[in-house]
Amino acid sequence: MRLKDKVALITGAGNGIGRATALLFAKEGAAVVVSDVADAAGEQTVADIQAAGGQAVYVHADVSKATDSERMVQVAEQTFGKLNVLFNNAGIMHGDDDNAMTTEEAIWDLTMAINLKGVFFGCKYGIPALRRAGGGSIINTASFVAILGAATPQIAYTASKGGVLAMTRELAIIHARENIRVNALCPGPLRTELLMNFLNTDAKKQRRLVHIPMGRFGEAAEIANAALFLASDESSFVTGTDFLVDGGITAAYVTPE
Repeated sequence: MRLKDKVALITGAGNGIGRATALLFAKEGAAVVVSDVADAAGEQTVADIQAAGGQAVYVHADVSKATDSERMVQVAEQTFGKLNVLFNNAGIMHGDDDNAMTTEEAIWDLTMAINLKGVFFGCKYGIPALRRAGGGSIINTASFVAILGAATPQIAYTASKGGVLAMTRELAIIHARENIRVNALCPGPLRTELLMNFLNTDAKKQRRLVHIPMGRFGEAAEIANAALFLASDESSFVTGTDFLVDGGITAAYVTPE
């Protein structure tokens, strides 16, 4: 098993990428701390892991709050004795996030608080735990829109993910000689509840889909496989990367139909 004897903390693990990754990490031998604000969904992820013979515990945590972020790391160490993998995955894509002229300040602030400050808090409290464990892997969920602009405007989301990417690079350099690797996972458009709710019309979906050379939305399980590589010792010489799993969207020049 690729994560045998490792302890992983995953935020936003009740749904989408987080849930798929939690299930996969547990299957590969990790003890998993499932963090979310959606208690029923998070507890279901834990129940499914335990039903399959894995180890998991749920902790309610709003990653935009320092106290919650600190507590989820404490739960990892208190329950399983250490922390080896931190997957800062929780994020939002608000339906009222649009262009700079129409997006309200409150939407901007909310998006930044969860998507960017939440990653900062995860690292702030997670890095000392990784040090205590002798090192480990941090994976921060960014997005292909941190590299490219989005055809469907989402200014706050795009800016927040750009911030995640820049922060990841700096943390990777700072902690490179402490056996702590920090990478940004940059998914392309996925067929997850988060994106499908944002692209809430066929026209919006098609506007995004036409740019993807592979001609389809990605699946959460495909991102989980990439996260598994970054979490495992197989990626021992990988740090500071923009790990793109995007169906070719950032490599292509496609004229919208």
